[in-house]
Amino acid sequence: MGLINSYRLRWQRRRLLARAFLHRRDLTVVADRMASVRPQPILAFVTLRNEKVRLPYFLQYYRELGIDHFLIVDNASSDGSREYLAAQPDVSLWSTTASYKGSRFGMDWLGHLLRRYGHGNWCLTIDPDEFFVYPFCETRPIRALTDWLDTTAVRTFSALLLDMYPKGPITGQPYREGQDPFEIAQWFDSGNYMISRNPAYGNLWIQGGPRTRTFFADKPKLSPALNKVPLVKWHRSYAYISSTHMLLPRGLNLAYDEWGGEKASGALLHAKFLDTFAAKAAEEVSRGEHYAASAEYKAYQEGLSKHPDLWCKWSEKYINWRQLEILGLMSKGNWA
Repeated sequence: MGLINSYRLRWQRRRLLARAFLHRRDLTVVADRMASVRPQPILAFVTLRNEKVRLPYFLQYYRELGIDHFLIVDNASSDGSREYLAAQPDVSLWSTTASYKGSRFGMDWLGHLLRRYGHGNWCLTIDPDEFFVYPFCETRPIRALTDWLDTTAVRTFSALLLDMYPKGPITGQPYREGQDPFEIAQWFDSGNYMISRNPAYGNLWIQGGPRTRTFFADKPKLSPALNKVPLVKWHRSYAYISSTHMLLPRGLNLAYDEWGGEKASGALLHAKFLDTFAAKAAEEVSRGEHYAASAEYKAYQEGLSKHPDLWCKWSEKYINWRQLEILGLMSKGNWA
């Protein structure tokens, strides 16, 4: 990487950190329980809006995984999400009515919280429809993973966003509050992924899966990115660039060792495609608060009007993390 590009990236990182500092003023404390958190916690950072139906199972899943505390920004929910979260003893909650788009789609808000509370801790930044899977996750808590990463001096852990879906129409099975979404969305694409390397930031750029073949078939290069770096041993000088797709400094994005050996990686099981999705897509199109005037949600809304069945003859039914490793969608690396 040239000197000019290195200089440009340093200034970009400073600008992102400055944005996060300025956007702290958007946030109002609803419940700050950070003083009760034990030393060296594993923290989850989330921005959400109107996700009450998902929250009971979401919190249960991550509590069982070993998350010590949740730091959540509620962006003007009207469905009871704020009240529900405020009553949870392991949640610190902030609210805002400011623009989601104007805050870099929530990343400025989370950037401030990461800088203030995440420094020196392992931090998992996720959406309420993302469920983290890593090697041995059925038998080892997330602290076993972070302890191993500490011993190997690895600061980040990448994950493939794996879109999960039901067999049959998305609206065919109603989702109940508190239900495991993967009782419904049991299937995923085992292949059909495009991978390239971003020369500016050093990260892998991954697209494909059911969203590309169903909603972006005529423009696959505009389909959503599936590469994420959700788990980071945070430092106050770090900054996410675009959602959790990539970070600065750029060295945090490297998914492979310099000599070509593959690092351990995980997956984020993405429970977007439930019967609640059509209403969510319509709301986001109306709000226009997502990237490119909510172009992604417009594509979803148009595709949903055709009542698609995302299942196809190449679909795989999810079993466990070992299945994903066999398929090459994640790796345990040299963690035994």
